[in-house]
Amino acid sequence: MPQRPTILHGHQRACYTPATDTLHMPVPACFHTSEAYYTTLYHELVHASGHRSRLNRKTLTDLCLFGDPTYAKEELVAEMGASYLCGVCGIANVTLANSAAYLQSWMQVLRHDPTLLVHAAAQAQKAADYIQNLHPDAGAVRAGDDDTPCRRAPTS
Repeated sequence: MPQRPTILHGHQRACYTPATDTLHMPVPACFHTSEAYYTTLYHELVHASGHRSRLNRKTLTDLCLFGDPTYAKEELVAEMGASYLCGVCGIANVTLANSAAYLQSWMQVLRHDPTLLVHAAAQAQKAADYIQNLHPDAGAVRAGDDDTPCRRAPTS
């Protein structure tokens, strides 16, 4: 991850603090599985990707209170981004039930926004790409990333 925040272990709970650009984590032994540790770490790193010096994501940089729709949107982005990263690492199946339960709790706050999932998914993908140090001009071009129309591959 470029310009990675400082990661501090030994805290009671996991959180990202934008003011100090620090990520606080319990020690890995506090987690039931290594997958649970990495899921939590990825969630907090996705939050950190929204810092002003990185992707400058409004849901992280705008002032909001716990439970506000803006806060809930940022939590949705962080959990979706963590899920993407778990998929890249091959641990998504192990963490799927916990991620789904966590997302369900925030969806109650956001159920009146029909565009929410699309926007959150896009922000989560940008965060996951940033964390992996992937650039839009490197690797495969996704549909809609350039001006060429999508073409279907021939089928046999």
